[in-house]
Amino acid sequence: MFRTCKYRPDWPSAGFKSLDEARGWVLKFTRWYNYEHKHSKLRFVTPHQRHTGQDVAILAQCKERIEAAKAANPSRWGNREVRNCTPVGPTTLNPEKQQTKQIEKKAA
Repeated sequence: MFRTCKYRPDWPSAGFKSLDEARGWVLKFTRWYNYEHKHSKLRFVTPHQRHTGQDVAILAQCKERIEAAKAANPSRWGNREVRNCTPVGPTTLNPEKQQTKQIEKKAA
């Protein structure tokens, strides 16, 4: 998430002038990230849509539109899959850390 934060066009590269300014910016960023940012690992739905279960209907509608476009012009698409519209399963923030902890437990 920090990388996404740093690469926002409104990221203050010169820093914040006050703690209140920093808090305001982070609050605005968090709202954008959770409610507007369509995350690639979540199949291009927002984290809020994923957490509330809306992703299932959104991705089903996406799949219907893709299938309709393929049916309307099959020569354009061929047999390739255009986009994966299957909802993602469980997600973790830092899967590599989880794997390391599991390995350490087994070794102990």
